[in-house]
Amino acid sequence: MQRYKNYVHGQPLSNQSGEVFEVINPATAEVIYQVEVADEFIQNAAIQSAKQGFAKWSAMSGMERQRVLNKAVQLLREHNDELAKIEVLDTGKPWQEASVVDVVTGADSIEFFAGLAPSIEGTQQDLAGDFYYTRKEPLGICAGIGAWNYPLQIACWKSAPALACGNAMIFKPSEETPLGAIKLAEIFTQAGLPDGVFNVVQGDANVGQWLTHNPEIAKVSFTGEVSTGKKVMQASASSLKSVTMELGGKSPLIIFDDADIEQAVSAAMLGNFYTQGEICTNATRVFVHQDVYPVFVKRLLERIENNIIAGDPMDPKVNFGALISKKHHQLVLDYIRSGLEEGASLLTGGEAIQPHSAPHGYFVAPTVFADCRDQMKIVREEIFGPVMCLLTFSDEQEVIERANNTDYGLAAGVFTQNIQTAHRVIHQLQAGICWINAYGASPAEMPVGGYKLSGIGRENGMETLQAYTQTKSVYVGLNPLESPF
Repeated sequence: MQRYKNYVHGQPLSNQSGEVFEVINPATAEVIYQVEVADEFIQNAAIQSAKQGFAKWSAMSGMERQRVLNKAVQLLREHNDELAKIEVLDTGKPWQEASVVDVVTGADSIEFFAGLAPSIEGTQQDLAGDFYYTRKEPLGICAGIGAWNYPLQIACWKSAPALACGNAMIFKPSEETPLGAIKLAEIFTQAGLPDGVFNVVQGDANVGQWLTHNPEIAKVSFTGEVSTGKKVMQASASSLKSVTMELGGKSPLIIFDDADIEQAVSAAMLGNFYTQGEICTNATRVFVHQDVYPVFVKRLLERIENNIIAGDPMDPKVNFGALISKKHHQLVLDYIRSGLEEGASLLTGGEAIQPHSAPHGYFVAPTVFADCRDQMKIVREEIFGPVMCLLTFSDEQEVIERANNTDYGLAAGVFTQNIQTAHRVIHQLQAGICWINAYGASPAEMPVGGYKLSGIGRENGMETLQAYTQTKSVYVGLNPLESPF
């Protein structure tokens, strides 16, 4: 069986403990490879390596960094299919998605920030003869901690701005999807990134805690659950690390009575069943105006029945994959049972399925609940699976208040053909990523992040450069120095 090592200083590095963990293909429930855990030896080596890499990388010009990152972009695109296959086997998501989204959007982010690397600049101001100027300097060693739903994309999203600004990064992927980050590290090395600038350490929460507590780490960027995010922030406070966090959500999709119903159904399906529901921005609370509710539900159920194909994720025809693990599979089924117990009406799905081409995988049928109430557990808590909750409304202000009645604030969507309604409503929704007559798109140019418990800071977009640099002010005295002494 293939056994992968941690990636430190431009090459695989064996640990000394011999400890490994197994990675399971969610579509087959079979172990597909092993990975070595980052023990104390690996951890120390990663820090020392990152120090050396940072010294070299931060001394290079923005133009020089841009050339290296653009070479990595080229290599990512050349190896798109190979990398997409890794994502499919690790996550259980369909090839149909991974081949056109995961690698592509990761490469886009690196390309975007590569283009910004030479433009990072400070300011200058005259002070009646004297003057001061500012420099935008890198932070040092940054830590990235990834999630399992978009492993390669998240590794790119975190490393792109960090590296463009001249930092080094130690990246810890999820132990359930660890291979994509190793391949990204190999590509960075091939592109000419100095050794130590992007190291990959493997393991569970213990390795993550080492990163967040380590005083050598200047910043932590974390993607994952709210409960874990709180622990990361608490640990980072021990050495006053800055943090960026992209956490969970329970996002609303509001469909008004003048909406294009076919487009609205498309958004609801994308926002609940894409990547089998394992997306933090998913629109799992679908508020439909009561006047169009019957026709919306009719088309939704027709399209679920006719258009969703579950099965072997490597089959290009399959558009609905397996959940990440046996544990998570059971968690989603438990939520479904909770919905039934609380009185929600099951319109479709609600059960584990065994597709003919992948009978042993962790599949749950696309599930839709009607007659949902705002207080239900399935409406309040993030399920992270293919479970859609339908709610109705009649009044605009009422639905805004209900949509905002949550501790989360990651994403929101509005469907209406009235431009005034669209902007009036979206401006009142407490969410950091919003769509009008669209859902789910997150281009590299657009900052993404959450309000309330859904996160701190932003990823992507020019705004992110501020999170990976620090400002140094330099006062230059040209006049004689006045002193009372």
